[in-house]
Amino acid sequence: MAKTTLMAELEQLVSEARNPNTLQIDLMSSGEIVAAMNAEDAKVAEAVRQVLPQVAATVDCIVEAFKAGGRLIYMGAGTSGRLGVLDASECPPTFGVPEGMVVGLIAGGDRALRHPIEGAEDSREEGRNDLQRVDVSARDVVVGIAVSGRTPYVIGGLDYAKSVGAVTAALSCNPDSAIASMADIAISPLVGPEALTGSTRLKSGTAQKLVLNMLTTASMIRIGKSYENLMVDLSVSNEKLAARATRILIEVADCTAEEAEAFLLASKNNVKLAILMALTGMSAAEGALALEEAGGFLRRAAAQPQPRAAG
Repeated sequence: MAKTTLMAELEQLVSEARNPNTLQIDLMSSGEIVAAMNAEDAKVAEAVRQVLPQVAATVDCIVEAFKAGGRLIYMGAGTSGRLGVLDASECPPTFGVPEGMVVGLIAGGDRALRHPIEGAEDSREEGRNDLQRVDVSARDVVVGIAVSGRTPYVIGGLDYAKSVGAVTAALSCNPDSAIASMADIAISPLVGPEALTGSTRLKSGTAQKLVLNMLTTASMIRIGKSYENLMVDLSVSNEKLAARATRILIEVADCTAEEAEAFLLASKNNVKLAILMALTGMSAAEGALALEEAGGFLRRAAAQPQPRAAG
């Protein structure tokens, strides 16, 4: 793309505009700078609130994809790509889902997580190739993330995802962007110009993080990964998570720490199963069957008739 054409495009982007509230930021004290940034950050939650219907619609699609054995696939470049990879990587330990159920793709590959990869975001073909490498299909939901809404890597990926029948969503921070117009669902929180012009890792990045948190967390709750507001499918993979699992059991089942640890041992550290055993008196085998019949929802499984005590 010619430099003059690109400059003209950037001039039209809200995310690239100069913020009138921070024109003197280079003359401010440290306290004044962080206060100005905080005042801008305060606008982000309201911008996200305006797009909650689109976020919820995307969650519904993700839930249906998960039920059909499909995946959620994020793709982006730079900060947007890193946020997608971060959100995807946190799902297995947080919700006990297999790796690959939520996928994060970043232009330039894993090296781009820590290093700038020259020109990586400028190739539509690479967006297409990355989705082909993960065998995207009509069962999947693909979320393209780009603050500008014009990143070629994301455009190429969304175009290919649509061609195979996948549901597509676009997360950008500019109105009527290229990716918004091509996706099935457009999520466009308008946070306005950044405190430091063009530094979209600030308000725009925060808005993206909030939306991504909602997409995965709400979807996981909808498929039974919580009990009340507790994470009950977490992977007990370190001391902190083991302590959290014990605390959850104490809280839900009103038992002692020793009893909680015994239930966890009997369930082989399956927190959801351990809770069900503690609440109902089911054995591990009975609880596992009840959870399977309840589609993984602990509340439903706990509401089933309890086994009779041996007499």
